[in-house]
Amino acid sequence: MTTSIHITALDGIINVNSLFTLAVFLGLAWNPSDPNNSLITDPTCAASSSIVENLIAYHVYSFSSFLFSSLLALALKQALRIAKTSHFSAHFNHLPEFFAHINKDVIRVGMLVSGVGSVCGCVFLMLALINVVQFKLGTLACGSGHSFAAVVPLVIFVSTALLVYVCTVLYAFTR
Repeated sequence: MTTSIHITALDGIINVNSLFTLAVFLGLAWNPSDPNNSLITDPTCAASSSIVENLIAYHVYSFSSFLFSSLLALALKQALRIAKTSHFSAHFNHLPEFFAHINKDVIRVGMLVSGVGSVCGCVFLMLALINVVQFKLGTLACGSGHSFAAVVPLVIFVSTALLVYVCTVLYAFTR
């Protein structure tokens, strides 16, 4: 029962990371140097080159976080399946035993680290999206109402969802 719960949780991490990795790839494919890609009418509100540099950097950080988390989750999932197979094969003498024992604490810590990787990926993706908004609608320092209207709900909703996710992971980790 516990193994199927762990595998289901790892599947969830892998699936969500896959969707976010696709979003990061789409973000990296976008060309921020295209002058027709902005809705800014006031040139003083245009994003500086450092915002564009941060946009690319946050996309790369996000991608690496999601990739790290997914690969770790896949490795843990494979280890659990091998352990389940070895437990099954121990009852039948003609089947080879692949893996003797998996430390549950290592699995729990691995799942926690994989969750941290997903959270970091989400934070970096949110920061990249904030920079996209600043590039397209005007910088936050300029006081663009459209930028604030886009960024405030993004920060509130993503932060709330991440808080719920972190609390749930920590609760599962302590049980």
